[in-house]
Amino acid sequence: MIMNEVRVDKWLWAVRIFKTRSIASDACKKGRVMIGGVSLKPSRNIRVGDVVQVKKSPVVFSFKVLDLAEKRMGAKLVPDFMENVTSADQYELLELNKLSGFVDRQRGAGRPTKKERRDLDQFTDTFDFDEFDFED
Repeated sequence: MIMNEVRVDKWLWAVRIFKTRSIASDACKKGRVMIGGVSLKPSRNIRVGDVVQVKKSPVVFSFKVLDLAEKRMGAKLVPDFMENVTSADQYELLELNKLSGFVDRQRGAGRPTKKERRDLDQFTDTFDFDEFDFED
C-alpha cells in the first residue's frame, strides 16, 4: 500500500519533531505549524515535497517531506523521511537567544539554575571591580 497523503500531526510525531502526537496536534491548533506561511489544522494532509514550517520560539524550523510515515520510527531512519531546510539566520537567532538567556531573566522567576549561576559567575569574573570607584 503506497500512501499519497498523511495527516500532518501524525507525520510530525512519526519523524520525531514532537515527542507525542497530542503535542503535535496542539502545536497545529495553536498555529505553530505552517506550509507556505499558512497555519494548518492537525487533520490537514501533507504530500511528498511539501515544506513544513514549525515554530518553536524563537526559531521557525523548516522541514522538507521526503517520504510519508504514520508510525513512529527510530532516529536513524528519520533522514530518509525528511530534510532539514532551516535557514542559517534562524540558527543564528537560536544561538543569540542561548547566549543572552541569563541576562533576560524575568522578575519572580525564582533562583537561577546551576548553569545560569555559572554563566553569571563567569560574566562577573571578567570585570575588575577595583577599577571602579564606589566611594564618593
